[in-house]
Amino acid sequence: MESLITAAARALEAGDPLGALNRIALRNDAPSLALRGIAMAQLGDLAKAKTLLRSAARAFGPREAVARARCVVAEAEIALVSRDLNWPMKALAAARATLEKHGDLANAAHAGHIEARRLLLLGRPDEAERTLAELGALILPPASQVVRELVVAGIAIRRLRTKEARAALGRAAGAAHLARIPALAAEVESASLVLDTPAARLIARGKERPLLLGEVEALAASKALVVDTFHYSVRNGGIFVSLGTRPVLFALARHLAQSWPADVSREALIAAAFRARHADESHRARLRVEMGRLRAKLKPLADVTATKQGFALTPHKTRDVLVLARPIEEKHAGILALLSDGEPWSSSALALALDTSARTVQRALDELARSSKVQFFGHGRARRWMTPPVPGFPTGLLLPAPLLKT
Repeated sequence: MESLITAAARALEAGDPLGALNRIALRNDAPSLALRGIAMAQLGDLAKAKTLLRSAARAFGPREAVARARCVVAEAEIALVSRDLNWPMKALAAARATLEKHGDLANAAHAGHIEARRLLLLGRPDEAERTLAELGALILPPASQVVRELVVAGIAIRRLRTKEARAALGRAAGAAHLARIPALAAEVESASLVLDTPAARLIARGKERPLLLGEVEALAASKALVVDTFHYSVRNGGIFVSLGTRPVLFALARHLAQSWPADVSREALIAAAFRARHADESHRARLRVEMGRLRAKLKPLADVTATKQGFALTPHKTRDVLVLARPIEEKHAGILALLSDGEPWSSSALALALDTSARTVQRALDELARSSKVQFFGHGRARRWMTPPVPGFPTGLLLPAPLLKT
């Protein structure tokens, strides 16, 4: 019978969940429950997978701490794929410590990779990098190498280091080929598309064009005056002026930059900043006040001068004024960006990733749903949101027991 367990484990390692289930579907011993849980996760039934893995963790005896720890790590990966970012990380840290203590360094590294990927989803690349550094340069099986390189690539992308990202994705593709798991190869291919898909729009002198991530990186190192709609800032070289808490000032700066070197009429600026259809004297007075505030904010970078028709931007020490805009102008762009990974997110996980309140996120989701930009399934706390279609599944679930030993 143990040969069936070993065969099922090898089938899962090769990405063949149906082959594994053919061998252990009717068994209820702890190793079989664990393997069935992983198989169900790979098939996309995450709720059933969690139930089986928890049953397996309880079924393993007190002397099987490593097996229980592996079940915890597998459940943590399901939580990551389910975008359950509130899953208790202390349990994962304890499982990782247990695995390291007993010499299971490969699965301990896998636990670290899960933690790093969660940190990336939360927008904390520095912490993700420290987590990888703690793991050291272990010799990992190909499937684990793929996951590690995907994390390295994700950190590099977050930091606009496209050369490092391409190198990491190249290594991930090589490891995926060795692993011979189609889902892993597909994940690497999907991640690689980020580098070859327009990531932003460049607006200059009234014209615009799409920018790849590498071009955005080059723009960050240029000497141009850049109005950045991603970070709501104006920058040139090492000088950075944040307008994130001043939306009116940022709107004025953006419209001045988009029309540079021409000026912008007072009526156009009033419509853009105050959303007023008809400008009256009160709007003009407010515009003069806000322009004075913008002039003070941009003093290190540019002058804001009055013209006969309106106002114009005059940059210091550069001949280029550019606007770095989002690929698609959308009120709830942050939520759509997170949902674009194709995975189902809970509203609480979105709130955690965006560092905002759950109520704010829920209102935005309801608005997006009314315009058919997102969809949901489930009810109450089980409700998940995604962009149409498809639900994801874990691609690198570890084996929750030493079942590969012959």
